[in-house]
Amino acid sequence: MLQVWGVLAIFILCPLLGGLPLIAWITSVLTGQNLARLGTGNISVSAAFYHGGKLVGILAVLSEAFKGIAAVLLARQFFPEGSGWELIALIALVMGRYWVGKGAGTTNVVWGYVVHDWRVAGLVFLIGGVSFTILRERELGRVGVLILFPLITALLHPEDSARIGVAIALAILIGWIYKKIPDDLDLAPEAVQAQSQTMFRFFQGSKAIVSLDDRLEANKVGQKAATLSQLKRWGYPVPPGWVLPPGDDAEPLINFLQPREAQPLAVRSSAVGEDSEQASAAGQYETVLNVTSKEKLRSAIVRVQASYDNSAAVKYRRERSLPEDAMAVLIQKQVQGVFSGVAFSRDPITQQGDAVAIEALPGGADRIVSGQVTPEQYRVVVTQQFNATGQTSWILPEDVDLQIEGEGNVPPGLVKQVAFLARHLENRYHGVPQDIEWSYDGETLWLLQSRPITTLLPIWTRKIAAEVIPGLIRPLTWSINRPLTCGVWGEIFTLVLGKRAAGLDFNQTATLHNSRAYFNASLLGQIFLRMGLPAESLEFLTRGASFSKPPLSSTLRNVPGLGRLLGKELSLEKDLERDYQQRFAPGLSKLAEQPVESLSPTQLLARVDLILELLRRATYYSILAPLSASLRQAIFRVKDTEIDYSQAPEVAAFSAIADLAAQARQVVPELRLEGVEEQLAQSPEGRSVLSSFEQLLERYGYLSQVGTDIAVPTWKEEPHVVRELFVRFLAEGNEQGRRRERREKRKGGLVQRRVDLKGKVTEVYSRLLAELRWCFVALEEVWIRSGLLSLVGDIFFLEFDEVRRVVNGADSGFISGLVEARRSQLEQDRLLEPVPPLFYGNTPPASPASP
Repeated sequence: MLQVWGVLAIFILCPLLGGLPLIAWITSVLTGQNLARLGTGNISVSAAFYHGGKLVGILAVLSEAFKGIAAVLLARQFFPEGSGWELIALIALVMGRYWVGKGAGTTNVVWGYVVHDWRVAGLVFLIGGVSFTILRERELGRVGVLILFPLITALLHPEDSARIGVAIALAILIGWIYKKIPDDLDLAPEAVQAQSQTMFRFFQGSKAIVSLDDRLEANKVGQKAATLSQLKRWGYPVPPGWVLPPGDDAEPLINFLQPREAQPLAVRSSAVGEDSEQASAAGQYETVLNVTSKEKLRSAIVRVQASYDNSAAVKYRRERSLPEDAMAVLIQKQVQGVFSGVAFSRDPITQQGDAVAIEALPGGADRIVSGQVTPEQYRVVVTQQFNATGQTSWILPEDVDLQIEGEGNVPPGLVKQVAFLARHLENRYHGVPQDIEWSYDGETLWLLQSRPITTLLPIWTRKIAAEVIPGLIRPLTWSINRPLTCGVWGEIFTLVLGKRAAGLDFNQTATLHNSRAYFNASLLGQIFLRMGLPAESLEFLTRGASFSKPPLSSTLRNVPGLGRLLGKELSLEKDLERDYQQRFAPGLSKLAEQPVESLSPTQLLARVDLILELLRRATYYSILAPLSASLRQAIFRVKDTEIDYSQAPEVAAFSAIADLAAQARQVVPELRLEGVEEQLAQSPEGRSVLSSFEQLLERYGYLSQVGTDIAVPTWKEEPHVVRELFVRFLAEGNEQGRRRERREKRKGGLVQRRVDLKGKVTEVYSRLLAELRWCFVALEEVWIRSGLLSLVGDIFFLEFDEVRRVVNGADSGFISGLVEARRSQLEQDRLLEPVPPLFYGNTPPASPASP
């Protein structure tokens, strides 16, 4: 009789318990909302989290868990523990939950099963939870759980066929209800309560739904989508968006988005390789706007994907040697723009300066991007002091007033804000100029796209170059120095990077613009990043920003390469001694044996090739020796005042001149500064001083005012420079007396040896450059006599390959006009003031000379 009462209790009380609207009551009391009129209309745990937040959701879980546990315990009062009647009670509960409460009863069943058989519940939770976390497929996860719990029940209780049958019936019932009611997890995640967003996104699960809120990788979804995802995480105003990765089924995303008239969507391309620093692919792929239905969305996705194989797009990739890859599709809520446009954080026309160029029009951004309407044009100068570096917000500060060039219908305040946003983005990307697309809907300035301006890359900087290679440089000097220096730096970087140096063209490390040297900050930034230095290394090169400490992981990754470089540094002295004995000393002796004046043009060219061969190795030492000395000085904290620089050729030469001036003072105490040589020639002691002066001139005749520029005459060619120094030292008396300091401390010795080594390297390098110059001077004299050249110094306006071609018999008719044009350009460049510290791109327009 007890079991009869039990059956009645289960089939009457359990449906009533299931239909009890506890979730609706909780939500109404705490938030004042009616779940039946919100979203899907479901009165469920997920709806409570979605509309009510975390507290309401947790209370909803507890209430539904109570129902499931109560149903099982009710059945246990009338039937044996663990019987199939406990599962029948859950079925009755779920039916009431569906008929009255408009819910699936999933939470009831979960907690009821925990009480019924905790082993089954634990195994289902473990297997199902791990599978869902890995696969991220919501529908597959549901079906899997509905199969798992009857299966595990059967495995653990194979003799209890009644329990197995009821478990299967419970799984079928829940599956049927899933088909009948809408899923709250299909609602837009942007509208969910903030406290519940993380959990809501997790349980949404489907890997087909990729949002811009996720951390996206460019090699999987394209640079455009990955960049917008990054910008959204950084706090920039990017419209909500989703991505269909290449090869994924579009239907889950289409069903998820539910496009409608009230909120149209924009469907755009995000091809792998698009919007990169190498190629923007602007306008190559399809964009579809005003998508308002599932059918239109499905069609738009197909159109965008098909545009990857358009003949123009295929040709574009082939011309730029871009690999054939894949097309992701980016879908965003379409901004109803009041004003829209594009902005360039650096003017792509002038390719230098601080102006932000803006193009804008009333309406949507597509009007400008299509090129069918002429936009209003503005220029806003954002100087360094107004740059966004250090700003935490992209919003223009109230105390900053920017000057606008240009007039139109766009509000000036909006133009200024767009300019500040563009420069803020450039700074966020470490100085790389950005091309942005924006739209203002009357309330919010939306950022639709940001990508590098490929025509303004690479970035060229005078920083460091102005110190290493100062002044105006002629073509011959540059055509020889650039491959030598870039080649050696390439060897050093390759030594450190190993295989990671693949794809880097070290010959592009430097260039000549306005007759001045500039370093490739973009390339050096890539090198620094591959070496594990911080991302702001590019800003260090362009704006002098300080380095932060590199991450430990990148430092450890470069330990093998740094170890190889350390080995080169430790063996530097031994290697130099070997090369000096085997290469440099014999080479310099051979050059000294035969004067250049007696050589023909062909012999002079062969002599130049010999010198260049020696210079390639000397350049290696001329870079590594100063680097080694500077590193040792920094490591051992040795001050400049503790170092003796007397082995440096310039210091030694100046000291020798000062000593000779002091000797002359002793010989002729009343020596007048006018006619010094005549006065010294009147006595044997004075003539000895003059003889010593000639020996000094012979000894240091390879020096010049700019040691690295072969276009600058040496002391041997212009001895009056040395005579003027001699006279100046005579006038200054003993104030320039040389004093060599000796150091006994070990740290000073370790550094001193490298400084002395640097001096020896400088002497070899400078002597070889002087020999190189004398070869070209001799060749120039031959060509002047033959009428090929007109003036002294003309040969330095030719590049080395041009000189070689003429010597080898090529047509020389182009020389006079070319020399004249380059000489004129050099004079124009000489008048340039100020010299631009930066310029952008490989073909910048010529800078106007100052009047």
